[in-house]
Amino acid sequence: MGPVRQPVFRGTAPALVTPFTPDDRLDEAAVRALVDFQIGGSPFEGEPFDGVEALVVLGTTGENPTVTDDERRRLVDVVLEHTAGRVPVVVGTGTNSTAHSVAYSRQAAHAGADGLLVVGPYYNKPTPAGVRGHVAAIADATDCPIVLYNVPGRTGSNLTAETTLAVIEAVPSVVGVKEASGDLGQIADVIDGAPDGVAVYSGDDALALPTVALGADGLVSVIANAAPGPVAEMIRRALEDDVAGARRLHYGLLDAMRASFFESNPAPLKAVLAAQGRMSPALRLPLAPLTPAVADRVLAAYADLIEAGRVEGGG
Repeated sequence: MGPVRQPVFRGTAPALVTPFTPDDRLDEAAVRALVDFQIGGSPFEGEPFDGVEALVVLGTTGENPTVTDDERRRLVDVVLEHTAGRVPVVVGTGTNSTAHSVAYSRQAAHAGADGLLVVGPYYNKPTPAGVRGHVAAIADATDCPIVLYNVPGRTGSNLTAETTLAVIEAVPSVVGVKEASGDLGQIADVIDGAPDGVAVYSGDDALALPTVALGADGLVSVIANAAPGPVAEMIRRALEDDVAGARRLHYGLLDAMRASFFESNPAPLKAVLAAQGRMSPALRLPLAPLTPAVADRVLAAYADLIEAGRVEGGG
């Protein structure tokens, strides 16, 4: 009999932004407020919705390449302390260095993370054997469950369905896959081949509905940062086979999904969160603020969600 696996969550997890102050420090107050907003949910089109099922810290949207080691440790501690077990917390610990990934994974597990998000190593372009070895080394260093993360548009290297399923077979700690290849055929092959207890999550808001329809277990979301309630409700309805209800929410959110990538993520999203009054739009170089023309387009696409999520006295 194979290993008994248990997914970290089913439903929606925002890939949280990392708030910075205008003078480039970690904004701990904004982190705590964002956690509460995600778990508490938000309204949309006059309807109140419950919040998300999990949180992801230090993913792509969290600007993880430019968060320092000290900030990383503090951010994880703040999120775990403030979440206080209300939902699971998954921490991004994967890099293109196996040794660094192991060290970050040990730190996150020691802090109390419920899972580790391990991206396919970027820039190096490892072979499938290299990917298996990389993930196995992380698994050997900690008992924390692992969610693989395939995002070839960022890493320059696609984890094919064959490679992903081989890693799952070789590493029993893998209990999930965040698939952001944009290839529904490949995603379907992963869903079809994944063993019981291994969840597959869409890594693309705009493809979340069809991905869940193919049998996926949820979404790791960008736009949930600004709209946790309606995004989580869309996924809940999709998981419950309420296609009409999920489709209505999908089309209501589609402009915002597309606008989130008018320029590199998370620049559009931070502009929206700033307009809601939740944090500064500050980014870390080499990311740069939105150009004024793009900012206008992003805020127009998010107009209803900005109003629904606006903090009293903010924005």
